[in-house]
Order: sequence, then C-alpha cells, then structure tokens
Amino acid sequence: MTASRSSDQQLRLLAVHAHPDDESSKGAATMAMYAAAGVDVMVATCTDGSRGDIQNPAMEDAPHPKRDMAGARRLEMANAAAVLGIKQRWLGFVDSGLPEGDPLPSLPAGCFALQPLERATAPLVRLVRNFKPHVILSYDENGGYPHPDHIMAHKVAVEAFEAAGDADRYPGLGEPWAPSKLYYDRAFSPERFRALHFALEEAGLQSPYAERLAAWLEADAEGHTPPVPAHQTTTQVDCGDFFEARDDALRAHRTQIDPLGFFFAVSPELQRTVWPWEDYTLVTSRVPSELPEKDLFAGIR
Repeated sequence: MTASRSSDQQLRLLAVHAHPDDESSKGAATMAMYAAAGVDVMVATCTDGSRGDIQNPAMEDAPHPKRDMAGARRLEMANAAAVLGIKQRWLGFVDSGLPEGDPLPSLPAGCFALQPLERATAPLVRLVRNFKPHVILSYDENGGYPHPDHIMAHKVAVEAFEAAGDADRYPGLGEPWAPSKLYYDRAFSPERFRALHFALEEAGLQSPYAERLAAWLEADAEGHTPPVPAHQTTTQVDCGDFFEARDDALRAHRTQIDPLGFFFAVSPELQRTVWPWEDYTLVTSRVPSELPEKDLFAGIR
C-alpha cells in the first residue's frame, strides 16, 4: 500500500493514547513543538480514564473525581490539550483499570481491553479517514508498560494504520486514507533515564531513577544481562523548548499527576542540556526514509 496524498499543504499528526494524561507524559513536547510550527496535531484518547486512582495527594479529598472520575478527567484533558495547542478526540471506550493481585482478577466486562479488535479499531479508522494524518504515533507491543489498555491501544493503532487505506476493510467509515509513517514512542527509554541519572549525580543531586536503572541492568541468577530492547531509537525530535509546556500539560491532569513527583525530578533546563529530544522508533514507512531522523515528517515534507 502506498501513502495517501492530500491536495492541501497541511501536515497532520495523530497520537493514539490509552487514557487522558498519557498524551502529556509521552510525546507532549513533540506535539507542542509541531503544533506551534503549524502542524495540525490531534490526540485520540481510547478510554475515559474512569478507573484511574487519584495519584495526587492534594486531590484526595476533591469531591468531583470521587463522584465522577471520568467527568473530572474530561475537564483535565481539555486543559492539557489547550496547554499543548492540540486537538483531542475520545474514542468512547471504558477504562479497563490495572488489575492487581495474585492471581490477577478478571478485567471488568465491557472494558476497552476486552473488546474484539475490529470493534475497538472502528472508531479510530473513522477518525483516521476523517482527519487524514500523515504520521501516527503509538506504543510498542508492550504498551510502553504492560497495562491492558496500553497494549490494546497499540493493537488498534497498528490495525488502523494498516487498514484505514484499504477500501475493502471497515466499509462505511469514510474514504480510505493511508498514513505515511507509524512510530512507536520511547519516552521511557533506558538511554534517556541513564543520561538524566548521571547528570543528576554529577550535579550533586539525588536521582529518582537509581532503582529503575538497577532493575534494567540487573543480571539474572546465571549472570545473563537483560535483553536489548525490542525497538531502538531511530528518530530524535529536538523539542527542548517545549518541556515547560509538557510539564504544564502534565500538571493539568490534577488527579493523576503529583506536581512534586517523579515526572518533575529533573528541571527543564537540565534536561535541555542532557537530553533535549523525545525519542521514537520508525516502525513502518510508506515514503522513502533515511535513518537516523530528526523529523517525524522526513520524507513527507
């Protein structure tokens, strides 16, 4: 399948995320940078976030999320989108929650992660055919981390990328549109955390990443080191000037983000010095691509 071409000159980027707040912790500075440069940027949020726990101690007694978590998160999402200067659409599914315990409990009936793939993908195919993105951003096969909604978001993003341009698939959902490129986000890449960890230590500051790095580097009982990640970085987008916008968007998700927590351990200034990029893996391209890249629209512009 070849990439679809539009008659206008507007570049369009679609990021597929599992819950409201995921867009602000993964790729937010990239989206804000492209939006400021005139790219039409949209986030597709798969679920309503209704089963999210309150992660911010300051919000523990707030009445709205206790009464209506989905409604509270809808307002938070609108605020975050405004900070980033992007559009956002809901795909309409119910949060699956994160099962905990041994053995793990069953997922709730009707939740996003239990939907048949075609049913879960249909709203995204409709959106792709309507919005006509040149680039789609998503998670890897592990969902970035193994939350059932993240894994399902990966599946529907890949399915929509492959199917939206095929007139024989998902009939009745709009004129076919084949996006040019599919990327996986690498917001939590070990390379980035390692660089930030050592920069903090060199500055005499306490690093919150030591435990995470130790888990990544830990050998098993037979001395085998962890396997190389399934996907390596192919594309680094220089978006350090938009780290403050990313952090403000994160703070907009007041129920989910502790403003004194992990995400804000390293100042934007230090991050710009150490790691001024957001990292991606180019998974599929329907246009000629030379790696490494510095632009998600390389080969399209």
